[in-house]
Amino acid sequence: MSEQGMNIATCYGPVARKIMDSAADIRLVICDVDGVLSDGLIYMGNNGEELKAFNVRDGYGIRCLITEGIHVAIITGRQSKLVADRAATLGIEHLYQGQSDKLIAFEKILSDLNLQPHQVAYIGDDLIDWPVMAKVGLSVAVADAHPILLQRAQYVTRIAGGRGAVRELCDLILQSQNKLDEAKGLSI
Repeated sequence: MSEQGMNIATCYGPVARKIMDSAADIRLVICDVDGVLSDGLIYMGNNGEELKAFNVRDGYGIRCLITEGIHVAIITGRQSKLVADRAATLGIEHLYQGQSDKLIAFEKILSDLNLQPHQVAYIGDDLIDWPVMAKVGLSVAVADAHPILLQRAQYVTRIAGGRGAVRELCDLILQSQNKLDEAKGLSI
C-alpha cells in the first residue's frame, strides 16, 4: 500500500487511513440485499414470480472473503427464495430474511460468532439499515443510497448497489489485511 498523506492508495482511488484501519479489524461483513447485492429493482414475471439480478463481481468478492476466513452474512427485510439460493451458492451461512428489525439478527450473529461490533462491517442503502450501521466498526453506504445514509456512513462506495459496491468493500477489507492478492481461482 502506498501512502498519500492521510489516505491509502487503492484501485478505487484514495481511501482515508482511518477507514483502512477499521477494515483491517473486520471479521464479519453483513450485507443488505435490495439496493446492495441487487440494483434495488424488483422484476415481476407474468406469473407473479420475482426476479433479481446479482453482480458476479460482488459474488467473487464474497467468496474471496470467505476463503480468507472472514464471515459474510445477509440481513434483509424481504423474503425471497432467490436470495436463499444465491446465499447458498456463495457459501453464506448466516442468512436472515424478513427482518423488520435488523438489530435482532445482528445481535444473534455477534453471539453465534463470538464477535464484537468493531469487528463488523455493514453495507446498506436505506434507513432500515442505519440501526445496525450505527453500531458496527465500519458502516458503508452504496453510492446510490438514501441521502441520509450517505451523510451518516463512515465510507461511501464509488460504485452503485448491484453494480459491484460489495466487491469494492471486499477488496478494501482484503487490501487492509494484506490478502487482496491471495484469493484466486475461485468460481461463483
